[in-house]
Formats: sequence, structure tokens, C-alpha cells
Amino acid sequence: MGKIELKNIYKKYDKQVVVDHMTLTIPDQSFTVILGPSGCGKSTLLRLISGLEDIESGEISIDDHDVTYLEPKDRKIAMVFQNYALYPHMSAYKNVEYGLKVQGMPKEERTRMVLNALKMVELEDQANKLPAQMSGGQRQRVALARAMVKSPAAYLMDEPLSNLDARLRNQMRQTISTLHAQLNKTFVYVTHDQLEAMSMGDNIIILNKGKIMQQGTPKEIYMNPANLFVAKFIGSPPTNIVEHNNVFVGIRPEHILIDQQQEQALNLTGHVISVELLGSEAIYKVKTTLGELLVKTENTWKENNKSLSLTIPLDKIMYFDQIEQRIYDYAALEAQLLSQFNDRLAFATV
Repeated sequence: MGKIELKNIYKKYDKQVVVDHMTLTIPDQSFTVILGPSGCGKSTLLRLISGLEDIESGEISIDDHDVTYLEPKDRKIAMVFQNYALYPHMSAYKNVEYGLKVQGMPKEERTRMVLNALKMVELEDQANKLPAQMSGGQRQRVALARAMVKSPAAYLMDEPLSNLDARLRNQMRQTISTLHAQLNKTFVYVTHDQLEAMSMGDNIIILNKGKIMQQGTPKEIYMNPANLFVAKFIGSPPTNIVEHNNVFVGIRPEHILIDQQQEQALNLTGHVISVELLGSEAIYKVKTTLGELLVKTENTWKENNKSLSLTIPLDKIMYFDQIEQRIYDYAALEAQLLSQFNDRLAFATV
């Protein structure tokens, strides 16, 4: 079992607060991703859970056991680092075996566990190679295998793919997700990459300035952001944010339709400022009476029009108050938006 609970955790460096009285639960067997911009406290939070950093105050428990003041080796966790942390003079096999050997595990059992771990990460044929003879992806898989043989309650991973190129990152995302499904253990994964978070995690925690902005499934985070920070942080391109009558209006670029007029929608006529063609997708920057909007749509490779008829379904529009929290009672705001900006000319050919 690998449920992790943090109660009122506080950590600062000098006068800078890094983790600000944080309380959260990481469910057993979840793939929890801690996501946020650089400097938000996510790596520090992982180090606090592992015991590599001491907390100022609060309590940390794993499987309902208080581990707040235990050494890392006594917390039933395994760490996978960004820089692999492999012994350069040892083969892949010996790197994976080393921890078991230090524990005094019998050789026959060590051999079985190491070979099984290398098989799971598809490195049986690389067992005798030194790290320098392996690719970045292979070295990261050795680090994963080394963590696996410990049979921990939870695996903690600190931006393990950030040193890899795009192709290897995609491959390793699949490898780590597959391992999670096979091992049925708790994974806690730190990243600043929302693509990694949304594609791998089933429980996402978004941090900013040492505080939790929102925790939920990828669907909840994307479809129902609790505040303006989450709405802007999740999505590529980022959510369009327009300030109107002391309210922030949020519209995701992919939710804006072109030449698909609807009645239950905000219909706008826009002037195209620029177009970015990305293979199967196109991103338009469009000037409208509501403001400049990014529009993400299928790339048809047709000649670009200078004007576009845009339709924004009403149920896709988000509203946030002046302290950047989500507004759920927005009927009056919606009526104001329609009366001021709905363009009947958008129903005509542009």
C-alpha cells in the first residue's frame, strides 16, 4: 500500500516560503503528477516526502505510518532522479543489483530480481553495458529498474525525462505508464510539462508559489479549472483571457469554431492577424470586438481568409472573478456578453 498524506506542511529557505502550509492526500496506487512552473515548490515537495529535505512544521505519513522524522531509507520509497544517478563504473546489471547487495540479499534471489527488473524495462540485452555505452533513454530505464527492485510502497520521480529529446520522452512516457499499470504501486511524478501530466497521470496536483491551485483528474483539471491560474496553465495554446466588466472571461482556443454558426453561442466576425500551420492543426490569431483571440482548428491547407466567422458555444465559456476564482453562477454575465458582443453579421458570409 502506498497512500501518502501531508498535513499542514511548511518549508522555507531563508525568508522564502517554498511549501506553504500544504495539506493533501495522494491515493494508493495512483499515478499522481505534481505539476507547475519553475520555482513553484514541486521538487521541494517531493524531497520532503522522500526525507531528503527536513520540514519546518507539519506531518508526513505513508500507509498511515508517521514518517516525518524517518531517514529516507526507512520510508519505503524509491527515487528516480532527473540525472539518472548511476554509478559510471558499474554495468547496468550491477547498478540495479547494488542496493540489494548492500542489504545482504542472497545472490540467487538478487539475480532473479535484477533480471526480472531489466526484463520489465526491456534491457535484458544491455545488462553488461556501462552507462556511457547506453542512450539517455536506456540509462533512465536502468534507473527505473534500480528503483523497482526495492519493492517500495511508492515511487517518487523528479522530472525524469527532462534531459531526453522529444522522441525519447514520448517513448519513456509510454514505458513509465506501462510500468505503473504492471506494478500497481503509487507513482508520484514531478514535471513542468503539462503534456506529460495530462497523458500519464490519473491524479494531478497543480502548484503555484508553494500552494495547491487544484487537484483532480486530467478531465477535471481541463474541463473545470477552479481558478484563472489553472485555466491559463493547462492547454496549448493557453486559454484566451479577456477582462470584461470586472470579470475575466476564459475561452480555450480549441473550443472556438470556424464557420459553424449556432444559436446557443457567441458569434463573432474576426480579422485574421496571423496563422501558424502545425501539420494537422492551424492556430489563428484573430482580432474581434471581444479582443484578440487564438483559435486552434484543423488545418485544411486552404488559402487563408482575411476574415473569419467565429462561434463560441456558451457552455464552453468560463468566468472568473477579480480574485481569479471560478464563477459558477454566471447567467447574468452571459446575458451581458451576448447583448454586447454577439455579432449577427457572423451568420453572414464573410
